[in-house]
Amino acid sequence: MEKIVTDVEEQAAVAALKRMISHPSYTQDAASGAPFGRDIRLALDEIVAICQELGYHTYEDPDGYYAYAETGAGDETFGIIGHVDVVPAGDPADWDTDPYTGTVKDGVIYGRGSQDDKGPTMAALFAVKALENRGYHFNKKIRFIFGTDEETLWRGIAKYNEKEDPIDLGIAPDAEFPLIYAEKGLQQSYLVGPGSTELALDLQNAFNAVPGKATYNGPRQADVKAALDRHHFAYQETADGLVVTGKSVHAMLAPTGVNAVLRLAIALDDVFPMPVLDFIGQCFKEDATGTNLLGDVADEQSGHLTVNISSLTITPEESRMQIDMRIPVTVDHDDLISRLETAVQPYQLTYEHFDYLAPLYVPTDSALVKTLMSTYQDMTGDDTQPQISGGATYARTMHNCVAYGAMLPGTPDFMHQVNENWELSRMNKAMAIYAEAIRRLCCDEK
Repeated sequence: MEKIVTDVEEQAAVAALKRMISHPSYTQDAASGAPFGRDIRLALDEIVAICQELGYHTYEDPDGYYAYAETGAGDETFGIIGHVDVVPAGDPADWDTDPYTGTVKDGVIYGRGSQDDKGPTMAALFAVKALENRGYHFNKKIRFIFGTDEETLWRGIAKYNEKEDPIDLGIAPDAEFPLIYAEKGLQQSYLVGPGSTELALDLQNAFNAVPGKATYNGPRQADVKAALDRHHFAYQETADGLVVTGKSVHAMLAPTGVNAVLRLAIALDDVFPMPVLDFIGQCFKEDATGTNLLGDVADEQSGHLTVNISSLTITPEESRMQIDMRIPVTVDHDDLISRLETAVQPYQLTYEHFDYLAPLYVPTDSALVKTLMSTYQDMTGDDTQPQISGGATYARTMHNCVAYGAMLPGTPDFMHQVNENWELSRMNKAMAIYAEAIRRLCCDEK
């Protein structure tokens, strides 16, 4: 099998990734031409500039919602869908390197977005460039589509689908190899209840990340400390107060994490009995499968429901929690929400919808899945079968599209975590797989 990707493309991809990491492109206040904040718009500008330097035709939505770059020609369009936004890095002091500097050390590149999703997007981009550099001719139009608020509400990609023609087939390099052919439904919501004049909390985090830290600097700290000790919850005493520590992971993997917000709330419930704390301390507890709340919700195809409560605020006016649910593909969505509304009523909580993404399914016997799978197996010797995921990728927003890589089996998962990084050898392997897959799907023989 011909080596398509060379050191030239590998080094160029790393250089481009450093440029992308330098932008702290998490969602902030809107500005003119920047609906999700200036830093995301600057990251969008940067990726357009990179594509222009590669000689590709580019278009950037003047309102800042999306961009795309094209090469090749043909009656069909093969889409490669990525996103330029990231989740916040948290406290930079917790990182070993600057989260917004692409630092290469011992064969690893560190920085926010190195795994999710700037690194994989660069790998796919330079895989296509490698095909061109080796003299391959595309029989389809290759379109790179760049979204801007994948980590929040997907409004950028929704605007793209509203304005642009659909693709015919494609991939989202924003998950794991070998291939994700189905994705669980994603429901993000709020649970809202009575406020309190006795206790104020402002523990806000992204919907889709299990919080690894929760700071408490309110009243009765000695009692709260004693409660944490009783529950054997880890914490630190700092000048800012008590810092409960956990393990941050992506919300789709919530059962494998340790939720610091829940642990703090459980301890607070021992000291400040109130409906919202009773709900966590006496009902939900630390059960990220939601079984304590909703019973055993699972299916054979995609496994168990996962539930992540990432934020908790308490003001005199209200208490409010963020809740992220990854719903098995055969479970009735409306019935599940009705059950949730009933289950929280005893705690004086009401349900508020925020966002819902329907499941994805592309048959495993489709030409797209069969070609992508055979490429992966030929390139790796790994016969792992295509998967169903609790994650949500842009693949579900496009016709005949699946999540394909870029994380190889065994890659440590640092998405949404401190010290996010990607081994360059794994990045290079992903690039080689992308190049061969696109060659088989979109190129004439030389």
